[in-house]
Amino acid sequence: MLDTFKLDGQVAIVTGAGRGLGAAIAVGLAQAGADVVISARTEADLSEVADQVAGAGRRAVPVPLDFATDEPGQLVDHAVENFGRVDIVVNNVGGAMPTPFLNTRVKDLERAFSFNVGTAHGLSLAAVPVMLENDGGSIINITSSMGRLAGRAFLAYGTAKAALAHYTRLAAEDLAPKIRVNAIAPGAILTSSLSYVAENDEMRGELESNTPLRRIGDPGDIAATAVYLASPAAAYVTGKIIEVDGGLEAPNLVLPIPDL
Repeated sequence: MLDTFKLDGQVAIVTGAGRGLGAAIAVGLAQAGADVVISARTEADLSEVADQVAGAGRRAVPVPLDFATDEPGQLVDHAVENFGRVDIVVNNVGGAMPTPFLNTRVKDLERAFSFNVGTAHGLSLAAVPVMLENDGGSIINITSSMGRLAGRAFLAYGTAKAALAHYTRLAAEDLAPKIRVNAIAPGAILTSSLSYVAENDEMRGELESNTPLRRIGDPGDIAATAVYLASPAAAYVTGKIIEVDGGLEAPNLVLPIPDL
């Protein structure tokens, strides 16, 4: 059974891999046997992740990119040039700052959609023809619990992540049966973006007490799910959103946004 979780001989592309979830996913895939093309804006961060991949006995190709200006298809070119194939794509680029409703402009919604959904589609679009040359593969999109939960100030971010979740279902239909498309919807995960909250005892306590499993998630929780979805263990899974959020059915941290 454990052999079905192995990724020996596979090649993965992971975006947003300089730190946080992307870094953990890239290292997790390498520990399962995959070589990886890793991308982020900061070259120094990528070098550290590449060293961890090498420590797992696999090879990493760091590609500094800014998806605001650079073409995501470059990552596919690097994968083919260095490894001759693409089997796994992890779309981990995304985000948007919390903003109250009256301060959220149409441009903010458009930017959030482009950054969270457009970049995922751009990379997937470039990767799919190469994946089909080797009988398919797995695409994994990183969405968010805020794509299904309602919280103030998350209008742009939550809408974009909800769109990415449904994009996942639609793409899975389009690309079946050779390419599986799934998503992971993390809850509160202890990365640098959550460090301010985690270092504040009161806010951290609120997060933990409002989470059924009573803890903040670890990047390894997301990496383990990505390994599963990328591997033959998930060969009968496509079009699904895997919620890795400690059991949330409501936001575990409420922003102090007053009534209008």
